[in-house]
Amino acid sequence: MNLRQLDQWHKTRPGLMVFGLIELVLAYLFGLLATDSGSVWQWILTFILLFAGLANLIRIALLSKK
Repeated sequence: MNLRQLDQWHKTRPGLMVFGLIELVLAYLFGLLATDSGSVWQWILTFILLFAGLANLIRIALLSKK
């Protein structure tokens, strides 16, 4: 699977679900690391992944309304 196919798949409901869940799991793991170490870059990455994961899940809801 090349990047163009991955990008096209990411725009489908299953793709948004998979990407959203992976990003939320990564946000959780980096959040655990950030609470232990207190590292600013880990907190920043946690919030970026959290917002990206939530954005993908919100897009699923918006696609279902069409």
